[in-house]
Order: sequence, then structure tokens, then C-alpha cells
Amino acid sequence: MTTFAAPVAAKDPLFSLPIDCDLGETCFIQNYVDSDPGPGARDHACGPLSYDGHKGTDIRVATLAEMEAGVSVLAAAPGTVRATRDGMPDIASDHPDAPDLGGKDCGNGLVIDHGGGWETQYCHMRNGSVSVQKGQPVAKGAVLGLVGLSGKTVFPHIHMSLRHDGEVVDPFAPDAEGTCGPSEVTLWEDPIPYQAGALLDAGFSNGLPEFDDIKAGLADPATLPSDASGLVLWGYAFGTRAGDMMKFEIIGPDGWRHDQIVEFTKPQAQVFRASGRKRPAGGWPEGTYSGTVTFKRGDTVLSAERLSVTISR
Repeated sequence: MTTFAAPVAAKDPLFSLPIDCDLGETCFIQNYVDSDPGPGARDHACGPLSYDGHKGTDIRVATLAEMEAGVSVLAAAPGTVRATRDGMPDIASDHPDAPDLGGKDCGNGLVIDHGGGWETQYCHMRNGSVSVQKGQPVAKGAVLGLVGLSGKTVFPHIHMSLRHDGEVVDPFAPDAEGTCGPSEVTLWEDPIPYQAGALLDAGFSNGLPEFDDIKAGLADPATLPSDASGLVLWGYAFGTRAGDMMKFEIIGPDGWRHDQIVEFTKPQAQVFRASGRKRPAGGWPEGTYSGTVTFKRGDTVLSAERLSVTISR
């Protein structure tokens, strides 16, 4: 069961985003602190972006390719490094070759003491990237290492837990007492809007892609040959709920078009869908094909991606 500290006071510290990225564009909050004290799970906004007993904020990058390019983990507030761990491999914990974690679910990471009973813990950092040592003072925004895939995780992200006197505090709703709902209090230096799900990536392909390739970072081709076996538009999203829709539109030369709406039947943490057609008998008409993937919840557009591909001989 997740516990919460008492409401914060004016003297309590404020925290900055612990990752060097553009939130909502190049990184996304996949999970929040679980606000449900029972066996279920709710985030601070009473949504499903959490899981039972989750004690931190998970900020992810979209693909393994982005992780491998290097995304810095930053100190959310000034303090002193209290403990570190490194040397654990970057491998999804559900992979057949994943090692026994031996209770080290946090993977590579560290803890920073901010004084006054406040501390932050950073988990799932990239193997060999932790760049600070125990006892070292750090400033707010100091680089601590890189986002990784170590420990108990199935997607590349940084998990930041905030604690006061040993109890979990949700920085989005520090006055919560085991419940979810509106809160006018935040411990973020710059308020962070709630994102209820979004597209992580989208692209064209000449056939139905494999999910593992999409999660790895499937390249979006600029061109395809006119004898390509298919023309497929795909979308990769997080935070889907039952009733959500992913709409696919492809518009090509000479009035050619393809449209399909796919509906989700259950909540899923991360998922992809694709839509397209097989090569026509005479090959694809040459020219530019524009694609739009739209992720909707009712009449609300949560996210949309627009892209194009050129087909030529």
C-alpha cells in the first residue's frame, strides 16, 4: 500500500523535471504514484496511469533508439548523493534472457538527500552511466547519468520517487491522503499538465511491422519503391482505455486514399496498431502519400501525427 506524507508547508522544497527532454514531445509520463490505498490503482487525477503500489513518477522516452542516443537524468533539487548502484544490464525484465534481479528492482540508480527529511530516488538508469558518487553534493539540474532499461521495467524511462521522512509523496498532489482528485498544491517548480495518453511514435512501412521493431525505434522511410508489397501506416501509443480510437488516413496521388478507425477494447500501457493495403496489380501510383494517425478519446484528440512517404520507381 502506498502511503503519503502530511500536507506540505511553505518551506518545503520544489522539484524540477528529472530528465532532459521536451515533455509531451520527446518524453512522456507513463505512470504516476498510485493514489488508491486498496488493491486497485489510480493516478492523482483518478485516471488509470499507475499500477498497484507504484511509488513514483515514470518518465519515458518513446523507443530504445532514443535511449541509446542518450537522454540525461537530472537532479530534481540540490542535495547530497546518499547511495548509488551501477553495473546492471539494460534489458527488459520480461525478456527471456533477463537476469534474476535479486530484489534490485530499481536497477541502476541513486538516492539524493535534500535535507529536512526529503529525498529523491532515481531508478532504471543506463548501465555504466551513473556519473556521481556517494557523498557528492549536486546542484539542481546536475547530470546524474542516462535514462536506461535496467531493473524491473519493460520500457526505457527514469522512475523518480519522492519521500519525506521515509513516506512516499506524490509531487503532483502532496496533500493527498490516500485518495485521488483535484489538488491545488504541487511540488513541481514548473507545474506539469496531466497527459491522459498520447502517441509515442508513428510511421509508414511496406508491411505489418513487428511490435519489437517499433519499440526498438523503427525507421520511418522517406521513400518506397512502386513494387513495395504493401503500404502500411502505424501508430504506437500509451495509456489507451476501452473505447479509445486510433484513426488512420492515407491520401495519395490521383484521389487515392485509405481510411480506417480501430477501437480499443481494454486499457493498455503501451500498444501499436496499423492499417493499410496490399500492392495493387499495376503497382503503386507514383507520388507523395500523406498519412495522419489520430489517437482519440470520444470527441477529444489526445494526440496526432502527420507524415509522408514518396513512392517512385
